[in-house]
Amino acid sequence: MSKKINSDKTKNRKRLWWTLLLIPVLVGIAVMIYLDVIIRTTYDENKWAVPSTVYARPLELYEGAALTVKDLQTELSLLGYKFVGNPTKPGQANILGEQVHLYTPGFQFSDGLEPPRNISLTVKNGAVVKLDSDDHAALLRLEPVVIGGIYPAHNEDRLLVQLSEVPKSLQAMLVAVEDDSFYDHHGISVRGIARALVANIKQGGISQGASTLTQQLVKNYYLTSERTLSRKAQEALMAILLELHFSKDAILQGYINEIYLGQDGPRAIHGFGLASQYYFKTPLAELALDKQALLVALVRGASYYNPWRNPERALKRRDLVLDIAVREGRLDAELAAAAKAQPLGMGEQTASSTKRFPAYLDLVRRQLQRDYKVEDLSENGLFIFTHFDPLVQSSAELSLTKSIARHKRDGLSAKLEGAIVITRPNTGAVIAIVGGANTRFAGFNRAIDARRQVGSLIKPAVYLTALEQQEQYNLATVISDDEYNLPLPNGDVWSPKNYDKKNHGDVLLYSALAKSYNQSTARLGNEIGLANIVDTLKRLGVEQKVPELPAITLGAVDMSPLSVAQMYQTLSADGFYTPLLAISTVVDPKGEVLKSYPLAVDKRFDAGSVYMLRHAMQAVTHEGSGRALEWLLPDFEVAGKTGTTNNLRDSWFAGFSGDMMAVVWMGSDDNASIGLTGSSGALRVWADIFRQRSTLPIQNLPPQNITVGWVDKETGQGSQGSCFNSIPLPFISGYEPEVELRCNQGVKRVIEWFRDLVE
Repeated sequence: MSKKINSDKTKNRKRLWWTLLLIPVLVGIAVMIYLDVIIRTTYDENKWAVPSTVYARPLELYEGAALTVKDLQTELSLLGYKFVGNPTKPGQANILGEQVHLYTPGFQFSDGLEPPRNISLTVKNGAVVKLDSDDHAALLRLEPVVIGGIYPAHNEDRLLVQLSEVPKSLQAMLVAVEDDSFYDHHGISVRGIARALVANIKQGGISQGASTLTQQLVKNYYLTSERTLSRKAQEALMAILLELHFSKDAILQGYINEIYLGQDGPRAIHGFGLASQYYFKTPLAELALDKQALLVALVRGASYYNPWRNPERALKRRDLVLDIAVREGRLDAELAAAAKAQPLGMGEQTASSTKRFPAYLDLVRRQLQRDYKVEDLSENGLFIFTHFDPLVQSSAELSLTKSIARHKRDGLSAKLEGAIVITRPNTGAVIAIVGGANTRFAGFNRAIDARRQVGSLIKPAVYLTALEQQEQYNLATVISDDEYNLPLPNGDVWSPKNYDKKNHGDVLLYSALAKSYNQSTARLGNEIGLANIVDTLKRLGVEQKVPELPAITLGAVDMSPLSVAQMYQTLSADGFYTPLLAISTVVDPKGEVLKSYPLAVDKRFDAGSVYMLRHAMQAVTHEGSGRALEWLLPDFEVAGKTGTTNNLRDSWFAGFSGDMMAVVWMGSDDNASIGLTGSSGALRVWADIFRQRSTLPIQNLPPQNITVGWVDKETGQGSQGSCFNSIPLPFISGYEPEVELRCNQGVKRVIEWFRDLVE
């Protein structure tokens, strides 16, 4: 009986032990199955979150194209071209006087491939006068400048490459230095583990790893850098599973695309493809051996061996990489010696692409988020083509920063800031944005987010509202600029004053706008109806709610420069509303167009009314608050309006030519007085931009319902052109004044009679 009991106890113990042994085995199998599923379902061609790339407009080259050698050089520099004596490779250029020779790398646009080309052109007197290419193309496009990217939350950026694009020598050096038994092991190296184990026992902890390339890839892609035995065990198991399912080439390609190789501000540089562009502005396939070795050197510590900050350390590590590759029999000794003889050869540090044009990129991101999820933009590698013009942007930035520096030298105590929005009148394309005095600051974007009182910039809306009432108002209508007192519902009296503190009596309507009189504008605005003015602002494109208060007639409305730009865009486009757009096309990685943003046009105003208003806005630049433009832009017809707010807190100018519309604001973030009017501040910046970039003055082609009539400049009475004080003004046909003043006498009358008879 006793023996039987003991036998049962023994059996029970064995079962218990087997059960205890079986549990970890089953857990291990479950873990292995779980990890295997992860490996098989996530490690494929879509495994990386690839940021979207945002491009500028392409520079078009053709005979007759407006271009200077300086502008072309600027564009090529932004594109990363190397200036050499004889361009023989894509991405090289030579400029000698008026002669330019380019070797373009080609580019896949949404509407077709622009192939690599050898191009020769002659640029003279601000235009391309001769263009030759190896395929005799009459019109060609340079690849567009990269504005920046839209990155995932971890800010990783990479340029995916196929293994066939990676030089064999770089692959050989990488394997020799990081994992010399890569092609022999199955994910882990037993020899390496034994060597590391001995070192760790001696140190009393984990002081040395034994990671293969496969393990490093697993750690970087799936795990953390935590130095624990459990994490190392998981890493080893996943490495074995990865090797079980994928070839050595696939794993090596994954490693080449995943490895961290540097930091560009907040942007993390991952993969050799992007690192080659970041450090050398050269495609990986074209990288010289010495530079390949330097990239391999960065694998051990991109910050520690940073070639810009630690050139001696980087050079020493680069040479060691070459020596190891020779020692392991993976690189020819003579080639290695020649590479070691090369200097480090680092140019200037690449400007952070995340800070290149942050204000414009901010607008792009906001407009994209109307149609795309954040993860689509930051993970799917989309190509986003925009209307951005880097040459116009450069002029805008320089004009603003120069002006601010000049005013500071003149003793202005306020911390001056500024913002600029520039568009194309015929399309609504936003071609440049400056968000502040620090043009590379990727923070508060004053062009979009700063809401400031617009002052007299709103006056064109008041006068357009009046001109639409054709039976009552025209440019020659006499309105009073005497003192104006308006009783308010609360018992107060609103009494606006002119900037010069004077009353000007009876003035013509066009002159009141040109000279920006407050009293006559306030009187006119409240006579024609505040609700009508608010409706005009809405039709011009102002989306925010504007209260129907008397002070809105003088600009007591807070608006951003972008909102003002939308309003003036409609005026520049002859009363046709076109929504402001930064983006032209979105393309997926396969080259398929996902979305186009075509021109949208909505006729919102009678052409005649807008034409008359534009005539008055041109008078602003000749005889009114913007007359400084007569000598800042001589013989170049533009239209615009100055804006100055109380106590000189804000300086504005908004206006347009035939090919550009721009809004400029200057002020202080704390709303302190800056001591500048619209004319002495923003107008000067605006004029400097247009002097450099606008080539087409306003085209004065009156619509069919416009008739030109002569009136007396003081009284608005119908007159004759020969009268001393008469001026021509446009009128809606049928509403022009009858001729009341006749000044032709004697010979002049006979000559005019004879001329009329002949005609």
